This record gives sequence, structure tokens and C-alpha cells, in this order.
Amino acid sequence: MFNVLDDPWLTVRPIAAGPLEEVGVRQLLLEAHRFQDLLVDLPTQKPAIFRQLLLPVAVDALGRPTDAADWARTFATGAFSSADRKRLTEYCDANRHHFDLFDPSDPFAQVPGLYTAKNETKGSALLVATAATGNNVPLFASRTEGDPLELTPAQAARWLLHTHCWDTAAIKTGVVGDDKAKAGKTTGNPTGPLGQLGVVMPMGRTLYETLFLNIPFGQALLSDDLPQWRRRAVDHPLSSATPTWQTRAPRGLLDIWTWQSRRIRLIPEETPAGLRVTRVIVAAGDRLLATPPDHEPHTAWTIDSPGTRAKKPGGKSPRSPIRPRRHQPGRAAWRGLDALLAMNGTDNERDATNKSAGFRTSTLLSSLAEARGLLPSTYPLQLELTGITYGNQSAVIEDVFFDEIPLPVTALDPDSIVYDSLLEAVDQAEKLANAVNMLSADLRRAAGADPIPWDKGQRPGETLLHALDPLVRRLLAGLRAVGEDFEQSERGLEAWEQRAGREAWQVAEQVLSTAAPGLFTGRTVTKDGKELTFRLSNAERGFRNRLDGILTRRAAARRADAS
Repeated sequence: MFNVLDDPWLTVRPIAAGPLEEVGVRQLLLEAHRFQDLLVDLPTQKPAIFRQLLLPVAVDALGRPTDAADWARTFATGAFSSADRKRLTEYCDANRHHFDLFDPSDPFAQVPGLYTAKNETKGSALLVATAATGNNVPLFASRTEGDPLELTPAQAARWLLHTHCWDTAAIKTGVVGDDKAKAGKTTGNPTGPLGQLGVVMPMGRTLYETLFLNIPFGQALLSDDLPQWRRRAVDHPLSSATPTWQTRAPRGLLDIWTWQSRRIRLIPEETPAGLRVTRVIVAAGDRLLATPPDHEPHTAWTIDSPGTRAKKPGGKSPRSPIRPRRHQPGRAAWRGLDALLAMNGTDNERDATNKSAGFRTSTLLSSLAEARGLLPSTYPLQLELTGITYGNQSAVIEDVFFDEIPLPVTALDPDSIVYDSLLEAVDQAEKLANAVNMLSADLRRAAGADPIPWDKGQRPGETLLHALDPLVRRLLAGLRAVGEDFEQSERGLEAWEQRAGREAWQVAEQVLSTAAPGLFTGRTVTKDGKELTFRLSNAERGFRNRLDGILTRRAAARRADAS
């Protein structure tokens, strides 16, 4: 009825000028060199489709590159060889029966015949992250939960994969055959596995390059590390084709990519518009025992300090010392470059004697760092970052995070000029924001008020970071183009400092313009036995000094012009 390998359901943008195309998985993989990008309904669909289908089909059919040289040779060809195309075709033919979306005995990524004790179903809006359902329906919305949402097979397939990766947590429908269900429901369900990560996906110039940028090389696949469609036999201990589920650790890369976090059944019906999915069942699925860095390639990691590791929140066992790093809503991706560039063995990963927390970059960026010498230094690598913020016990979606940044390949070398330049610029941006916030705090103290709390209200530093955002992205693209040329890098940093200084002063002048007349005389307070005077002139002088201390190249240029 609808096979995701061969029926068109994925929208792609060709490299050559022309209209968008609708393709199935088979055509997308065989002609991946023809397509520039995959277009989706919501940014979080892209990693779901790559992980649940495109990457595991390619890796299960062709295997993983053995080392950096093997990876670079395959990457440089720019397209699958005739032998690889033959193996992909044979794989799709041999496994095609597993990919029918509505097959009564083996529906793709679903449980056949899934039902509840009362034969209840829910509207298909339950799959759609952007649709209002349950208590999330706005009071004056044009659509109510009672209005059916008719999903085409293509839409249903995309949202099915999205649900396995990003579904909300808490209570799920209890189904017949689930021995852990009680009173028609299951509790304690975590979010989908990607909901617990800050997803980082390297992107190339074509979908072929993007595929290989997202396949880590090195470790061979284990014999029991299989995609979910090859574990569909009912008697397989890790089968996801039955209502039963388990809490376990992943077997490897293919297992975690195709993790079935929910037991789902799509219920299609014929409508005047054609075959549509209007009702679904979404029940509890497999729960990850942990998210191991060795198996999860699409996130950076936070390494707790030793003191934090010893804590037992809520009296439970100590949490893992290394945890997936989440994206912060409203925070530009470049502000997390220190974590993205924290290669294994760098100072950013603290040892056990250090009291500070550290970071570790993703497995994919570590692999690219190892292969960086085999790629052109000016290769236009992009990073796409996606994430979801959940609220109210992770049972609702509050916000979707998406950002993309250019990343110079040379920045993956901790000893490179570009690496130092990028981290210096990002650090300067944060310090400039702090300098503006300190100016605001000093003026508020001079008026007899408290500074704006860091977690409440809109501080001027955030306004400055928003203004600096296009400048940092321009610097990232510029450093990618110049490579390891020290003089050009210095010129780029000096130009960045000049523009950043102007933006900082524009925000500072807005802050200063709100100063009341009484701030000229200010006020004196006693703190720790010392008298401190806060007035407008002191606040402005302090801001100038901090600015010169942060933007040293700009300050040196000003002194040279003055002399």
C-alpha cells in the first residue's frame, strides 16, 4: 500500500537548478550525490529520518569505514560506486517487505494489531509535535481535539519516525500484551531518545557527503547490533514487533539509531481525498538504560566535576559523570563552541583531580578531527543543531531549538590558529555581554536598586549578543575561507573587534540614556567594611576599561591612531 523504500515521501532539493523532488529512501540513497538537502516539516524531523532510516540502511548494507583513510577515500568519490549501488539495491530488495507502512502483519516501525482493552484509539494529532492536543489545545484555536487531522501516508511516515525520536514523556496508553501496564496506562515513560540530547549533525554539500559526515568510522559493527527491521521476528529477544518492551542498554550504533521508544500503530482509512491516517495508538516502548558516548554519535557531552559526581539527587544512585549536553533555547549555537571543539585529550576535558566540569565533543566531530588532514581546509562544513525543550514533567513540548553554523575544518585541530581565533572571539562576545550587564548593574546600584537577576527579566547583555550574532557567523565563514593564514586571521579578528566594539557601545549608550539626574552624584554604600561609591561617571569609566581589556586589538589600534 505504501512502502517507504520506493514510494515518494521525502522532499529533496536537487543540486542543479530545478523544482523540488519527492523520492523514496532507495532513490535518495542511490542518487544522494544529486541532492543538496532534505526538506522537512519541522527541523527535528531531519535527524529522525536520518537516524531511523537513511543512515542505518546505508551502514547495514555497506558497513562502516574502517579508519580515517578509508572514510576519506569513500567521501572523496562524491557518489556511491557501481558496486555500492548494487549492494544497496540488493539490500533494499531483500528487506523491502519490512518497510510497508500499512502491512497487516509487519508494518514498518509499528506493532501489528496493537489494541487496547477497550479498543480505544486517539487522533493522529498525537504524532504531530506542532499540533494542539489534550490540555494543550488553545482556548480560541480554530481546531479542536475533536476535529480529525488527516495525515497523508507520507506525512504519517515522517511523524511516525519523529515520535520514536522525540515523543513527550509521562503517561502513555496501556495496550493488551503489555504486562507492565496498569489500569489502562503506563507511567514513568521518558522522552524519546533524541529529546534527551542536544543533537549535532554535520552537513555537507550534498546528501551523499552528509551521509558520510554522520557515519563514525573505526569500530566494527557487533554481530547483534542490528536495525529494528532485522529484529522483527516475534521470538527475537530484542523484537519491537510486540506490545512488550524492556529497559536495556543499546547493542551498538544501528540499535540506538533505530531505537523504538514507543509501540505505535497507524490506522489508515479511505477518504474522498485518498488513503489517510486519522487515528493512532501510541503506547510505551523500549527505554534506554543509559546513553553511552561510545554508541551515541550525535551529541556533545558534559563531564561533571568530581564533587558533582558524588551527589545523589533524591537519594538515588550517583548519576553518570558524563552526560549529553542539551541546547539552551534562545542561545545561539556558536555560544557552545567550547563544547563542540572539545576534542578528546584537550584541556576542555578535565581529569579527576580538577574541580571544574568539562566537555567532550561528539563522536562525529572527533572522527572529522582525525580525518581533517584528508579534507580541503576550506571545505564548507556546516553544523545543524536541533533540540526540544519539554515542560510540565516533560509531558508537553514548550519549544523547538534549531540553529546552523559554518565550522572551519581547521578548527577541529586544537593546535590550529583558527581554533584559537574562534574560541577567543566567542569568549570576547560573552565578556562584552557581561561588561554591558555590569554597566547596567552599576547604574541600578547608583539609583538605589538591585541589579537585574541573571535568570529574570531582559538584561542588556542579551541584546548585545543578539546584535553580535551575525558578526560571529561572518567571522566563522571568513576563518573557514582563510585557513591557517595567521595574518589574515589577525585581520579578521581585528575587524571583528572593531565591529563588536561599535555594537557594544550602541547597547551601552541605550543603557546610559536611561540614567536619571540623581545618578550623576550617585550613592555610597558600605560593603565588607569598605565604602563604595556608585555614580554615572564611575560606571561609564569602568565600562570603557573593561571594553579595552576585552578588545585588545581595537584598543591598540585606537592608541596608535591617537599617537
